Order: sequence, then structure tokens, then C-alpha cells
Amino acid sequence: MCKVDVAADRFDLNAPTARYDSLDAYLLARWTGADGAESEGYKSLTDWFNRRLLKRVYELEGRDATSVRAESEYEALTGEDDVRRDEVAADLRADGIDAEELRRAMVSWSTMRRHLNGCLDGEKPERTATTDWERESVRVAADRVREKVRSALTSLVGKGRLADGEGVGVDVQVKLSCPECPARVPLEDALDRGYVCREHAAGVDDAVADVEVPAGGNSESSRGLVPFGAASFLGASLAEEAAVALQALLALAAV
Repeated sequence: MCKVDVAADRFDLNAPTARYDSLDAYLLARWTGADGAESEGYKSLTDWFNRRLLKRVYELEGRDATSVRAESEYEALTGEDDVRRDEVAADLRADGIDAEELRRAMVSWSTMRRHLNGCLDGEKPERTATTDWERESVRVAADRVREKVRSALTSLVGKGRLADGEGVGVDVQVKLSCPECPARVPLEDALDRGYVCREHAAGVDDAVADVEVPAGGNSESSRGLVPFGAASFLGASLAEEAAVALQALLALAAV
């Protein structure tokens, strides 16, 4: 077994939702973008796996495993701040957890890549080489938003405000809006046809950024958060109380 299998077996790691019958099925679905969800990269899946492993170790050792605490200590254990890492290691030791052993149990992105491609024989279309840096910039921004939304969901689950947030899919779509009328279209559609709105195509030069938020959010107050042409990030369907936090995350993602 590879390191992912060893860790999953040792700590009894399962998929976070009953929708998938195994952890491997869940990882493959997120990697390939099954069921129409946005596909994710090795780094994102590696971070998710390691965070889940850390929380599982906390549970097994009886350590307080709130999402906020686990997230903070994960960042310390995997970060570059030696002082903070030593502080967390000493605190873990008091609960019978060896920080170095825990870090060794975590996997790298290259291990995750081998697991998905080799152990699970997974496949997904490779991105073709392109000089279309504009589209690539949009994709990178969307990936950053997706990761921040997942982090917010983890926190909301820990606070008991979203029961199934950790296992849900997160879909981030970029749409372009006409500055003269309510017309909104996906970026790819606009690029394919060469315009956002046929009627006002000649006056799109000064389009203003517009961020859509989940139900309960105030779309007017969110205008201008992301200076991305006439772009709007459309996140997954979240609980109403997550709207304010999501707006802030979207703004950070554009920095």
C-alpha cells in the first residue's frame, strides 16, 4: 500500500459524506470533477487529506478537535515558523501526541498524485499548453476562491452552523455582466461568441466588477469587491449565515 492507503487504514479515515462509499471514491470524485463539480488539484486534495488526518488523530487521543483549533495547529505544524511549531508540538505532547510522528504520517502532493494516478488508476483530461494567460488567470483565481470557501465551510461546521458543509462540493463559476442591462453570461460563452450582450456590445469598455453572493447576501453592497472586468464569482450554495464571510474571502482572493 502507498502512504495514503497506510494513513487511511491506520487512522480509519473515511469519506466525509455517505454519498461516497470510500475515501478513495471521494478523492477521485474531487480530483476528476465527477458529477459536474469543478475538478481540484493535487495540492488542494493533499491539504484536505492531511487536515482530516490531523483531526482524526485528535479524536483518537481525546484532544479538543474544533475546526478552528485544528486549522491553526495544522498551519503551525506545516509552516515555516519554528517557534510556533515547537509551541504546538509541546502542547500536543501533553496530550500524548508526537508532533513529528504526526507530520511523518501526513502525505505530500507528489504522494497524492501517485495515489490518484497509480493506485486508483484515475484519469482526467490534461490541460493543454497554452499562451492564453487571461483564461489561466481566471482559473487560478477561481481555484483560490474555492479553497477559501472550503476553509470557511470547515469553520462553519466546527461552529455547528452548517451540518454537512465539510463534504459538499464547491462550484465556482465566473460570469460576465453587461453594464447597461441585467444580461449575465458565463465567461466561456462570452469568449466563444465574442461579446457579453449583443445589444450593448459596443459599450462594455467600462464594465464594473460584480460579486454574486449566496441567498441572503446583499449583491448591491458587494459590487466592486473584485476588480475583474465585469466578472462575478458564483460560489456553491451555502448556508445564509455564510454570506458575509464569503464576501470577505472573495475580496481576499483577488489580492
